[in-house]
Amino acid sequence: MNGPASAPAPAAIETPDSETFPIEVRGLVSRFGDHVVHDGLDLKVERGEVLGVVGGSGTGKSVLLNTIIGLKAPDGGHVRLFGGDMRTASRRRWSSIERRWGVLFQQGALFSNLTVRENVSAPLHEHTRLPRREIDEIADLKIAMVGLPAHAALLKPAELSGGMRKRAGLARALAMDPELLFLDEPTAGLDPISAAAFDELIKDLSESLDLTVFMITHDLDSLYAITDRVAVLADKKVVAVAPVHELERSDHPWIKKYFLGPRGRAAASAESLAEARID
Repeated sequence: MNGPASAPAPAAIETPDSETFPIEVRGLVSRFGDHVVHDGLDLKVERGEVLGVVGGSGTGKSVLLNTIIGLKAPDGGHVRLFGGDMRTASRRRWSSIERRWGVLFQQGALFSNLTVRENVSAPLHEHTRLPRREIDEIADLKIAMVGLPAHAALLKPAELSGGMRKRAGLARALAMDPELLFLDEPTAGLDPISAAAFDELIKDLSESLDLTVFMITHDLDSLYAITDRVAVLADKKVVAVAPVHELERSDHPWIKKYFLGPRGRAAASAESLAEARID
């Protein structure tokens, strides 16, 4: 006679330990038809860090971002955000996790027919039941937080400079008080002074708000100025994840050319000069 059936093992319960990595990508495969962009890509983003993501044209930096935030389904592998597997998450679970991140797309992606205040308010209207007056107050706070003047709240995107549009997009990304911030080429199209000011803004916000930042960029100055680590995409994978100064010693051909070429050396020299002035 058979003994009593053993009780089923209890389901795993997600704890704060399971959220050690706000972003965890395992074995990611991304395809467009027969073209394979990622093949077995792995990446972990640590809580509270500013991670830069670089790679040559066609390495799938934006594809990776879009896959992480759910705009593209992975063709293989897994994406976990705050401990939750996004392929199997329920709609309710997905919605709760989505509220924990904000995104600044490369062109700002602002609604052209809305004012800055209305753009920043949009996520609050979508995800909360706060009264309109309170939503407007929060939007104005976020607008001030990113360094825009108060009158900018009533302007439309076409009335803003490129740098102001970036800041407006950032204010909207911060509307829900996210823990995780995605930035897609945040300094693209800005002049060097505006780009440096935007870098400083990101650095200050990440520290004061305890943000985890995932930043796609080609801007070497940004990598040297504000990142804790840099992930390098090449050969359909992440081939290295390390602080910039460690990547300078890499033997990988693309990394050597990127960080030790004329532009890389100039960025490194500028950082060294800035550090000398602080000291």
